Amino acid sequence: MKKLFAALCMLFALVACSEKRLAFTNTDITGIDYAKGFSLKDHTGKPVTLESYKGKVVVMFFGFTQCPDVCPTTMSEMAAVMKELGPQSDQVQVLFVTLDPERDTPELLAQYAPAFDKRFVGLYGTPADIATTAKEFKVFYQKVPGKTPDTYTIDHTAGSYVFDKEGRVRLFLRHNQGPAPIVHDLKLLLS
Repeated sequence: MKKLFAALCMLFALVACSEKRLAFTNTDITGIDYAKGFSLKDHTGKPVTLESYKGKVVVMFFGFTQCPDVCPTTMSEMAAVMKELGPQSDQVQVLFVTLDPERDTPELLAQYAPAFDKRFVGLYGTPADIATTAKEFKVFYQKVPGKTPDTYTIDHTAGSYVFDKEGRVRLFLRHNQGPAPIVHDLKLLLS
């Protein structure tokens, strides 16, 4: 019986080792012990979690609508990715999580995110909700004072997280790399 058990263990180990790893262009973070989920509201006010998007590949970016450079660049890049994916883009959900809940109202998010692609969704929550979510995703963000109290900007992490159709975190996308490497990796997750 012990020999049979040992043989089965060896067989399972060989099968696990032979499982094909996908050749991603971006940073493969499969199996990390953070970025497990969130509980926020979409720009229509509906409560959403990562489970809400199960069955789609999810790209999640943290930013703010008054961002002068990184945010619009990333959102434009993702719009180009969606265009290149063609019909497969319907299996991808891009989420824009605000790091500025004080200024980014649901109404503003409802204009901002879909302006890049009508399927893009803006997510928000209370400042505590955003802090909890940012901590779960190890996203750095910090207010930088402006000339007046309401003209501040926010320094923040510039990459995006990608989840597979089962809701497992798989990739970290670097900022401003162009659509091609992202399209490559999303196609791997979509196949």
